[in-house]
Amino acid sequence: MAPTSLQPDEPRPPPENPIPSSSPAFGTPVHPILPRRTAPIRAPPLLKAATAKSTVLPIILPPATLRPLAFRTFTKKHDLTLTSAALQALATFIGRHCGPGWREEGLAEKVLEEVAKAWKRGGGQVIVDAEGETLKGILKTLEGSMSGGRITTPSGVNRQGSFNFSPNSNVQDIAKVIDKPPLDHQNSFGISRLEVEDKDEEEELLKDPREWLQVVDAFQQPKLLYNVTQKHFEKSSVKPSLFPDPSRKTELFRQRYHLIHQRILRNETFQTPTFSTTRSATLSRVGSVSAAAPNTITPIANLLGRSGTTHLLLGMLTVSPTGTLALSDLTGTIALDLQHARPIPENGAYFAPGMIVLIDGTYEEDYGNPGTGSTTIGNTGGVGGTIGGKFIGFSVGHPPCERRSTTLGGASDDPQNAVSGPAFGWTDFLGLGSERATGARMSRLASRLLPSEASHNVAIASDLHLDIPSTLSSLRTLLQTYSPTSTNPDPDYPLAIILMGNFSSRATLAGVPGAASIDYKEHFDALAALLSDFPQLLAHTTLVFVPGDNDAWPSASSGGASAPLPRKAVPALFTTRIRRAVAEANREVWGAGGRKGGKEGEVIWTTNPSRLSWFGVKGELVLMRDDMRGRLHRTAIRFGRPDGDENEEEHGAGAGTIAETGDGETQPMDLDSPDAGAARPNRPNQEQDGLDSDVQTARALTRTLLSQAYLSPFPLSVRPLHWDFAHALNLYPLPTALVLADKQAPAFVVKYCGCTVMNPGPIDESGGKVRRDGRARWVEFDIGKGTGVVRSED
Repeated sequence: MAPTSLQPDEPRPPPENPIPSSSPAFGTPVHPILPRRTAPIRAPPLLKAATAKSTVLPIILPPATLRPLAFRTFTKKHDLTLTSAALQALATFIGRHCGPGWREEGLAEKVLEEVAKAWKRGGGQVIVDAEGETLKGILKTLEGSMSGGRITTPSGVNRQGSFNFSPNSNVQDIAKVIDKPPLDHQNSFGISRLEVEDKDEEEELLKDPREWLQVVDAFQQPKLLYNVTQKHFEKSSVKPSLFPDPSRKTELFRQRYHLIHQRILRNETFQTPTFSTTRSATLSRVGSVSAAAPNTITPIANLLGRSGTTHLLLGMLTVSPTGTLALSDLTGTIALDLQHARPIPENGAYFAPGMIVLIDGTYEEDYGNPGTGSTTIGNTGGVGGTIGGKFIGFSVGHPPCERRSTTLGGASDDPQNAVSGPAFGWTDFLGLGSERATGARMSRLASRLLPSEASHNVAIASDLHLDIPSTLSSLRTLLQTYSPTSTNPDPDYPLAIILMGNFSSRATLAGVPGAASIDYKEHFDALAALLSDFPQLLAHTTLVFVPGDNDAWPSASSGGASAPLPRKAVPALFTTRIRRAVAEANREVWGAGGRKGGKEGEVIWTTNPSRLSWFGVKGELVLMRDDMRGRLHRTAIRFGRPDGDENEEEHGAGAGTIAETGDGETQPMDLDSPDAGAARPNRPNQEQDGLDSDVQTARALTRTLLSQAYLSPFPLSVRPLHWDFAHALNLYPLPTALVLADKQAPAFVVKYCGCTVMNPGPIDESGGKVRRDGRARWVEFDIGKGTGVVRSED
């Protein structure tokens, strides 16, 4: 008998078709029994010993001890400023979680570095404070990743996704950021609305410059409020509304005053030198240059009891209830006597109620009327009210203009910024990223996608009256200029074609014959039929439509008068066929699959005003449709003429203070004439014999708007505004270009303080009066070179 092995045999698979036993006595089952598993069972894995969590002995760390390290990390490295409360919170956190090794082992420096990065990514301002929930949320999230005084990165959290907070996130949302997947974009200092990641592969895919164009709606623009105490901008915590609280009307004036006041105080003529430049009498010699004394702005309330003294005032021109001209600031109001005042410059700017101006003059107290005197504060007089007496003005000028590079910084920084740096480089004014965070990357992309040897134009036309047949003929001429022909099969397509209202010569829906809703819809249908004749152009460009005062719906109640600004776009009810024409052009040119490696044609209906930006903060084009010249002529202040040359010399010498501050430095103003695109420099204070009146009007409009840094420097009774959305009318920081579509002003292109101001004028030069079909006029602006030219074609 063979010995029996203790080891079981290898399991054998059962036969594929086993024959069951025919005898039921054996109890053979219907299904075969699987063989017994003889493979040894694996031993359970060894349990890993739980790692003991290292403990840290908490200490009490004084804020004064941590201040040098915090200053080196936050201020010198990240350009941030810590408040006392924030420093106290950081000292408490580091002392509790880092312990005695906060300095020797370098634990505190790493914690401060992460907190500074998280604060920037979270949209924090330049000043780090502990009052809000942002810093508390950052420290709470950081506390969960601290081990033994060191920061440990948990699984699933990368460098991009950690500590990436939005401005509206609360503590609960910040605490859950570790469980969230990596974010696709950054919200504040990144490029949130440009849909860009910090990857070179993403940049290689976006090779079409039109991918980087962004239209910012006036109702989508973030509302920033200037904090006078901390001297930086803060995002409004209250959502804007069309029916705001009455206090917002006062806030509207207060914000305008603060913006201009802080801009003036940064001007070199208003800054007190750190070291005195005066020399002793023994060291002075003939011909030495002595620096002039810095200018000082006096609040109106400080004029009380200072009769006969000379002051420089900053305030808004207003009309008192008695009909006299007055000046108002945040402290009070005073009557003005401008009988002998001279404007700075002569015939170079407009001055009207609603504008904030600088006035140099003398205060005289009215002792004959004690009821309104400054020495007795009555019911309406004194601080906060009307100051008794009057202010005799010698010279009146606009506040000095500030260049965009001075405000934001960038590649074209002024030499003056080499020491002080930009004022608000970290502020995101349009929700597209800040200059300090994204400016270098956007400049690199722009230099690659916008080569200097090629043109990258934006065509702008205004007053497209669709109810006049000659206007459609002029528009056809414009479209044919950029369309492929037999002589030019590969034309230079514009990046965008901006068509601005009014789209009707009469007030729509206001009861005017021929301007009903059906007629208005038929006018846009005729425009769609015209656009359908140019499918190649529609598939390669972006159409932008900006409404006017005669367009629906506001024209139904205003009757063509000034409607409240900003106003919404033309309703989609009237523009469906134009959208369909663009979609059919894309389908005809690019096929059903769409365009690959570029952006298809699109149409955008935006508000008035609105902004077109390219490459984030690289460039900004403000679009505004308003008949401003006529309004300025109706409301502007008229100054008396000087009697003779002697008076002119006296006025010129007395007004030298504001003459220097009005332009900062003697700024040249370049003007591009409609006939020739060449710019001609001109000094504002120089009189030129035979200067064209159109040139003077263009320069006056440009200087007035850019100095006021506001698109509607008029009283609310003259030009109504939506109080909560009036921030969309600010021209601060100064844009790269401004389009002021004014049919009453001549067509011009003027460059002042680095900003190109353009007025295309009506697209139909004949105005529908003279039979000259096909004559078109528009403005062509090159976003790469920053230059514009007025074009006219037959």
